[in-house]
Amino acid sequence: MTQDLPARMLRLLSLLQTRRTWSGTELAERLDVTLRTIRRDIDRLRALGYPVEGTTGQAGGYRLAAGAAMPPLLLDDEEAVAIAVALRTAAAGVAGIEETAVRALAKLEQVLPVRLRHQVAAIQATTAPLPLPWSTGPTADPSTLATLAAACRDHEIVAFTYRTGGGALGQRRVEPHALVAADPVWYLVAYDIEHEQWRLFRVDRITDPAPTGHRVTPRELPAPDAAAYVAERLAGAPARYTFHATVPADADTVRARTYSLPGRVRALDAHSSAIDLTANNPRHIAQQLLGIDLGPDDTVHGTPELAPYLERSGRRLLRAARALTRHDENSTEDC
Repeated sequence: MTQDLPARMLRLLSLLQTRRTWSGTELAERLDVTLRTIRRDIDRLRALGYPVEGTTGQAGGYRLAAGAAMPPLLLDDEEAVAIAVALRTAAAGVAGIEETAVRALAKLEQVLPVRLRHQVAAIQATTAPLPLPWSTGPTADPSTLATLAAACRDHEIVAFTYRTGGGALGQRRVEPHALVAADPVWYLVAYDIEHEQWRLFRVDRITDPAPTGHRVTPRELPAPDAAAYVAERLAGAPARYTFHATVPADADTVRARTYSLPGRVRALDAHSSAIDLTANNPRHIAQQLLGIDLGPDDTVHGTPELAPYLERSGRRLLRAARALTRHDENSTEDC
């Protein structure tokens, strides 16, 4: 169908595919034509079967609606390569998408120009995914992610059922702001209308998300960005075990060595910092402590029940070190 469209209409169709709604004035300015020409081109797209809707009101304009069949997507070279590479990695952290990704990739690569197929093949041949043990966890449903992403994009209130960490189910009605992937968990940052406050929702605990059709003006997030908000909330979440210490190292070094969230490490001066570690599993705190040096004069306090576990972990490491030393001594005697 696209071969029957003139270049200007192809550009118009491409614009309609990039965001939910365009005003006629915006489209006319982008294409450097009159509003009358835009209306005529929209009418021709409709005659060719493209489901272009016209909306009214303050946020009115034109949008490409869902139809009986998806219209051809218009992608530039970089977009096509990015999509192909993403499909080949099968969207880690999204459940049940592997087979679907393979089918979509087969369709895309069939129509890719040879030069782009070579680019995709080169990227894939020189990269390899490494599934790490700590990257496994709850996965998000792709249809749920798609629904929430569209609601975030369109600033549209969405309703869903939410299961709390304690297992309680409840209905939520929120103004979605953004999705944040904190490997391997996806989070929805949204303003909870009923509780009148910003909230963090795990996407794997969301079911039956439904857009309401009611669009709102975006609220100002109480953080520099969505990722910073998620990091701040996760850092402040209650946990069973805590460990607090002053460390003889600058904050950037401690943060990098312990893989801590930004809010967990605080600079005291140029050469020392305070670190606050929390976890429901003591093993996580033990792993983080391996990255820092604690001296006898450093201030340390936390959950008393954590001490026996850290002591056992230290003994295991000490036994491993002694075994390695004995092995090296025996190897030297054999020489």
